[in-house]
Amino acid sequence: MRGRIHGLDTLRAAAIVLVLMYHYGVVAGGRDFGEAGRVGWAGVDLFFVLSGYLIGNQLLSQPMPLSTFFGRRLLRTLPNYYVLLAAYFLLPATLAGSDTAPLWRFLTFTQNFGLQYGQTFTHSWSLCIEEQFYLILPLALLLLRRPRWIWTAMVLAVAGAVAFRAQGWAHGMQPFSQELYYASFARFDELLPGVAIAMLKNHHPALYGRILRHGNLLLAAGLLMAAALLARFEDETLFITAFGFTLLALSCSLLLLAALSPTALLARVRVPGAESLALWSYAIYLAHKPLFKVVGEAMPLDRHAAPGIVVVMLAGVGGGWLLYQLVEQPCMRRRAAWFPLTPCGGTARTTSPGTTG
Repeated sequence: MRGRIHGLDTLRAAAIVLVLMYHYGVVAGGRDFGEAGRVGWAGVDLFFVLSGYLIGNQLLSQPMPLSTFFGRRLLRTLPNYYVLLAAYFLLPATLAGSDTAPLWRFLTFTQNFGLQYGQTFTHSWSLCIEEQFYLILPLALLLLRRPRWIWTAMVLAVAGAVAFRAQGWAHGMQPFSQELYYASFARFDELLPGVAIAMLKNHHPALYGRILRHGNLLLAAGLLMAAALLARFEDETLFITAFGFTLLALSCSLLLLAALSPTALLARVRVPGAESLALWSYAIYLAHKPLFKVVGEAMPLDRHAAPGIVVVMLAGVGGGWLLYQLVEQPCMRRRAAWFPLTPCGGTARTTSPGTTG
């Protein structure tokens, strides 16, 4: 697609592949994808940083009426989500988990509060946090206005999230305790490094340009930092519990900067299939887990042998592609017609280069 940024597509594709491998282990049991599958949960953390940047950059680079922003967000996220939500409630015997939250919790994107492992549609927890973020960020930017106040608010917000997780550790929790892992107050700070990059780009362009000159160094630093953190993330220490998610998001933000740098390999190399996976990633994320369960249980193949793994993985990706074609794309066309990108005092623009936001 013309105007796309290949590095961003690669990161988004990597994020959804990590999530697929991790959830395959959750649904099928075992570690068929080895270490990559074990740490695949970090794909969501990468998605958080990407969302922070893409939405932050959209709001900061082209101010728009709040009605336009919210209209575009709703048409981007709700149709796919409602289709999967309907499937979970229409097929409770097949898809329901150990417990199902009331429908209003799903509709208001508050399901992640008090969510427990094994409940129905648990993987929508990250969407809940992102929807809460989409509501708060534009209002916060409108209220704060000045860059120095925005920076101050972000630093305080990160400090608050670290303090929240530290308090959880004092009460016997660790990073994967459901009270922390799913909690908005424990995870929202992972969106802020992406917003910080958008702030650099739009309010401090000279500094942003100097940073991007070191694209390959940023890439190497981001990979090394992420690898070091993921190797120790299961430690039940105060440091990892309080700072782990924040530092992991910072490592992802280094990768994001490398993707935006014209000098980095991540930005220059076009990975085959990455653009398609990036385009379908939201639909795949919503559809893959129930399809893993249904197809994995119905097929005669061993879910831990290569043919079975291929069939189940293709079902998850194929189901996402179908959702993208039948639901997401028609709604995106309606979005372009009903809520064109019209900056306040500017002219209409219907595409956002390099994003699917």
